[in-house]
Amino acid sequence: MSLFHATADVYSRHRPGLPDEVVHLLVGTVHGIRRAALLDLGTGTGQVPAALLPVLPQLARLDLVDTDRDLLHQADLTLRPLLAGRAAAFHPVRAEEFIGPEVGYRADLVTCARAFHWMDRPAGLAMADRVTAPGATLAIMGDGSLWAHPAPWTVALRELIQSYLGAERRAGTTGAYAEPGRRYEDDLAESPFSDVEEHHFPLRRVWTPDKVIGYLRSTSFARPDLFGVRHSRFETEARALLEQHAAANDGLVEDGVFDVLLARRPGGAR
Repeated sequence: MSLFHATADVYSRHRPGLPDEVVHLLVGTVHGIRRAALLDLGTGTGQVPAALLPVLPQLARLDLVDTDRDLLHQADLTLRPLLAGRAAAFHPVRAEEFIGPEVGYRADLVTCARAFHWMDRPAGLAMADRVTAPGATLAIMGDGSLWAHPAPWTVALRELIQSYLGAERRAGTTGAYAEPGRRYEDDLAESPFSDVEEHHFPLRRVWTPDKVIGYLRSTSFARPDLFGVRHSRFETEARALLEQHAAANDGLVEDGVFDVLLARRPGGAR
């Protein structure tokens, strides 16, 4: 079962979207391509294509990949009003197992937001090499999670979660999260997409207690089934903690960075 099974609705409503600067950067990667094709890996509820469709009229085809059928269904509901006749296909497979849906298929932009760490990265990069146009761009991006954020309110929240679930960061009901063994840049350096640009966009979010509670329900480290019958008590304590910090600090502020790696084959178009 997927780590995010049965969380599609809260995932869609409470996960932060892409900053405008990131959307603008992605749009620029397909400048001059008349009928661009997007391949979104670990699409979740379709946040990346939902951000691109309104501002990228030349985007003609979308292929969305995720192992969780509930998330793909939510993505379908989200994207349907935005398609305006453009083709979209949903693929309930691991990113590494994606196969081009037709002979001659070539993606011009491959995106992977907040999901690359869940994948077999060398296999995923080899797959991308097989299904992309020669000048394609691969965008790997993310901004971390509240678990790792160092603000006083997120540290206190993490400690509360640990008091219920143990010190390790959980990754679903049976495992613990493991940090990637090496940097994404090193994975890319050994792949066909070894020409890499780094982009770092500072961001500030001000959360509400309700928004944080919803976000936690969508995560692999604090989803309701991890707590069992204690989940209601946990949420009561978490809400009280968040309200106390919000009142003392004019809100629950997250100052972070949204990181984007744009990777291409050496000699590819920029």
